[in-house]
Amino acid sequence: MKELIAGFQTVAVASVADAVDKVCGKRGYMHSSIKPRINDKRVVGPAATVLEAATDEFLPPTHALDLIDEAPAGSVIVISIAGGESEVAVWGGLMTAGAYANGHAGAILDGGVRDIPEIRRDYDFPVFARSVSPGTTLGRYKTVASQVPVEVGGIIVHPGDLIVADIDGVVVVPKDKAAEVLAMAVEIDARELEQAKLIVAEKSLRKGLAKYGRI
Repeated sequence: MKELIAGFQTVAVASVADAVDKVCGKRGYMHSSIKPRINDKRVVGPAATVLEAATDEFLPPTHALDLIDEAPAGSVIVISIAGGESEVAVWGGLMTAGAYANGHAGAILDGGVRDIPEIRRDYDFPVFARSVSPGTTLGRYKTVASQVPVEVGGIIVHPGDLIVADIDGVVVVPKDKAAEVLAMAVEIDARELEQAKLIVAEKSLRKGLAKYGRI
């Protein structure tokens, strides 16, 4: 796993998205609304998932809190809200403190994040979220499960799937295809580098496209 994570740290997120298209035969990138809200740091790591659902009870996000403490270091905490509510924060400063202390790689949220000044100032921890909201989940949503398949940004995420994200977006790499996707992404990166060099040398985009057939 360490070698895979190191490899995905070096390839373009766009190449990973293209590789998932080719290897898996389906889209792996999340909706563009799931975007960085704290910084421009790259996130790579296995998904640790949480599912939330509507409630009128005032309950803490127990599954998320436990998972932050129990997931292996380097995990990416992925939180989904059944129904896709975006105007509520499923992540804030205290959860960031826990994730930072436990060495997690980042958080991907199908909802909002709050306490942004605190997170930037104290932790500089990467959080990709659908929105920014000051609203609490208490009395609105509760965690109902962890380490189950969830949907975030239109993509199903299974526990252990690799998350690869930066300012280009968030890509989910199925864990059983990760090595194959990485090899394809490395190949795509290398081919694009050669193509770009040819375009600059020849001062012609058309010649680059004609030789490599890629845009």
